[in-house]
Amino acid sequence: MRDHFTLKRLLLSLVVLALLLLGLFAQEYRLFERAWFNVQQWQQAGNGQQASVLLADYQVDIEAKEIEGLNDDVSALTYDPDRNSLFTVTNQKPQLIELSLEGELLRRIDLHGFGDAEAVEYISQGLYVITDERLQRLIKVRVDETTTELHADQAQQFSLGIGLNGNKGFEGLAYDSVGQRLFVAKERDPIRIYEIHGFPQRDPQRPFAVHVVDDQQRDAGLFVRDLSSLQFDERSGHLLALSDESRLVLELNVEGKPISSLSLLRGRNGLKRGVPQGEGIAMDNQGVLYLVSEPNLFYRFRKPEAVAAD
Repeated sequence: MRDHFTLKRLLLSLVVLALLLLGLFAQEYRLFERAWFNVQQWQQAGNGQQASVLLADYQVDIEAKEIEGLNDDVSALTYDPDRNSLFTVTNQKPQLIELSLEGELLRRIDLHGFGDAEAVEYISQGLYVITDERLQRLIKVRVDETTTELHADQAQQFSLGIGLNGNKGFEGLAYDSVGQRLFVAKERDPIRIYEIHGFPQRDPQRPFAVHVVDDQQRDAGLFVRDLSSLQFDERSGHLLALSDESRLVLELNVEGKPISSLSLLRGRNGLKRGVPQGEGIAMDNQGVLYLVSEPNLFYRFRKPEAVAAD
C-alpha cells in the first residue's frame, strides 16, 4: 500500500515538473502571445484591413537562390529606388554589396573602419546609413557610380551607446522619409526598436541635434525572440520586423502592435524549405518583398495578383 502511494506521489511530481518546464518553455518562446496573435490574425483575415500590408498573402517566387560570387555571410538589406537595386553588407570581409532585384551580384564596395557592419539603409539619393553593431555606431555614407571604397573616419557618425551588449547590438535599420525618422533595432536582451530624429543630418547649416525615442512598453508587446532587420512601408506607415530565431516577419502598425505576419517555415507561404537564418528584408515601390539569409541566399516574395499582373 505504501509503495503504491509513493508511486502516485512520484508520478504527480513528474507531471507537475513537466508542466512547470512546459510553462517556462512557452514563456521563453512567447508561445502564448504568438498563439493569441494567430487567433486574432485569423479572425481579422476577412476584414480587408486596407491600411495593412497583409503579409500572409505573400508567396515566394525566388527561393534560396545562391548569390553567385559572394561567399561571405550577408547581413541586412535595403532597396534603392533611384538605382532600382538592393544593397546588403558583409562583415567577415567588410563590404557594401549591390544586388539586382533578381539576386545577382552587381558590385562590391570595400568598407574601412566600420567595425562589425550589420545593417545598411537607403536614406535619399546617394545617401545611406551603415551600423557598427558592437560599438552601436550609425555612420552616414555617400555612394555614387564611381565609389569603390568607403572610410568610416571620413563620415558623419552618431553613437547611441544604450545597453552595450557585445554581439547583441544594432541589427536592423529602417527610414521614414516623410517623418524623417530612423528606426534602429536592437537584436535582443532586451529587444528594442529605437526611433531617432535628427540623424542623419540632412542640412549641414543647421545645428546637429539628435532626439531618441525608446518606447519600452510598446516593445514589450513583441513576442519574437530576436530582431534581425526592419523595413518601413511608406504607404501604410507600418514597420516590418524580421526575426531570425522566430522564423517570422511581423507587420507592426503605427502603435507598434503586430497585425500581420509572414512565416518563414517550411510549407508556409510557398516555401519548400524553411529560411535557415534570415538576416535582412527590404520592400520596393511595388510592394515586392526581398529577403537575404546567411550564408548567401536570396528570396523574393510577391502577392499573387502582382505575379498575375506580370
